[in-house]
Amino acid sequence: MNYIKLTFQVEPLDPGREILYAELDGLPVETVVDTENGLEAFIPKEDYTEVSSEDFPMTMAVSELQWEEEEVAQQNWNAEWEKNFNPIDVDGKLYIRAPFHESKKGEFDFEIVIEPKMSFGTGHHQTTWLMCSYLLDMELQDKSVLDMGCGTAVLAILAKMKGSGYTEGIDIEEWAAENSKENCERNGVGDIAIFHGDASLLGERTFDVIIANINRNILIRDMQSYTDVLNPGGALLLSGFYESDISLLEETGRQLGMTPLKTQTKDGWAALIWNKD
Repeated sequence: MNYIKLTFQVEPLDPGREILYAELDGLPVETVVDTENGLEAFIPKEDYTEVSSEDFPMTMAVSELQWEEEEVAQQNWNAEWEKNFNPIDVDGKLYIRAPFHESKKGEFDFEIVIEPKMSFGTGHHQTTWLMCSYLLDMELQDKSVLDMGCGTAVLAILAKMKGSGYTEGIDIEEWAAENSKENCERNGVGDIAIFHGDASLLGERTFDVIIANINRNILIRDMQSYTDVLNPGGALLLSGFYESDISLLEETGRQLGMTPLKTQTKDGWAALIWNKD
C-alpha cells in the first residue's frame, strides 16, 4: 500500500508543531514523525483528499506553515518514530519513555513506558505535561478516576500507579483505545477499563477525579456531562486549551456550580482544576 507523505515546515516551531499535531487528528493520518523543522504525516493513498489551509487554522494563526505532498511506499513506521522520540522528565518525579529507552527506575518516583503510535499524549505536549504535574501533586489513593480522551492512557496509568481505585479511560478514536489497552498492559495496570466512545458513554458510574485533556470546544460542550458524574467534593482537571481560553472555561465551570482551585500554564497552554461543591 502506498501513502501520501505530507512534509510540514513550521516557523516558529513552538507551539506551532504541537497545535498541528492536534489538527492532524481530524485527518486519516496513520503515522506522524517529528523533523527538525516540523513533521511528516503519512496518510494511506486510498484515504487521502487534498489538504488546504482550511485544515490547519489554529496552526496558521500562530506559525507560518508550508507543506509538500509526495507519494511513498509503506515504510517501517516504528523505526521512523524511534528516531525522534525522546524521554520526558516531569518535575523530577515522573519519567516517561519508550520501550527502546533505558530504564531509570529508582531515579524517579514513577516510570511509564509508552508506545504512542498515533495517539495523543506522551508527555511531550505541554497540556499532557501539565496534567501529569497536577496528578503528581494529588492524593489519589483508592479514588475512582475517569480519563476522557485518554489517547495513550498515560494519565490513567499515572493515576493507577499512584494508587487510584477503579480507573477508566475513554477515547473517540478506536486505534487510540486499542493503544491505551496495550500501554496499560505494558505498565502492569491492565485492570484499567478502556472504552471506545465519547461522553455519551457516561451514565450511572460516578468518579472522584475526572481528567479531560481534549480541546476547548469539546470541553465546553461536555463539561455538564463530566460534572453530572463527578462525586461531591471531586476534582475536575481540564486542559487542551490556550491561556486566552481560560476565561471561557472558567465561565462555563461557574455556570455549572464548580469552584476553581488552580490554574497552571506552560508555553501558552493552560490547565485548570475545579472542585465540585
